[in-house]
Amino acid sequence: MTTTMAAKVKFEMEYLLKTSPKVLENMISTPSGLSEWFAEDVNIKGDVYTFIWDGSEEQARLTSGKNATKIRFQWLRDEEDGNDCQFEMAYNVDPMTKSVVFTVSDYAEEEEVEESKLLWDQQVSDLKRVLGA
Repeated sequence: MTTTMAAKVKFEMEYLLKTSPKVLENMISTPSGLSEWFAEDVNIKGDVYTFIWDGSEEQARLTSGKNATKIRFQWLRDEEDGNDCQFEMAYNVDPMTKSVVFTVSDYAEEEEVEESKLLWDQQVSDLKRVLGA
């Protein structure tokens, strides 16, 4: 079977945040938290989150979120294409410095990786502004 769709590549980014783990957990796992920095509005129906930006909607299925330090989604458009690319937001606390390290793992087509990284930088910049971090 040949596919015309370009393969996506995984990339990871790390950010140091000055916040409490409890506050960050709320910001990445609840519709109200996500709508403060990730999207203009977020709605949940079952395990499907609808993210709204500038009037357009994207839906993602929550595939992992039981562990409070990590949440993982799969865009429904990728799921329909048989693409197992999921994006993940996770954090851990550095035992030495007590700093919160926020990690984003995502996928993009090779020629779009830099653009995707810039988008995440902007999103996390918004998150830091909301956190006052």
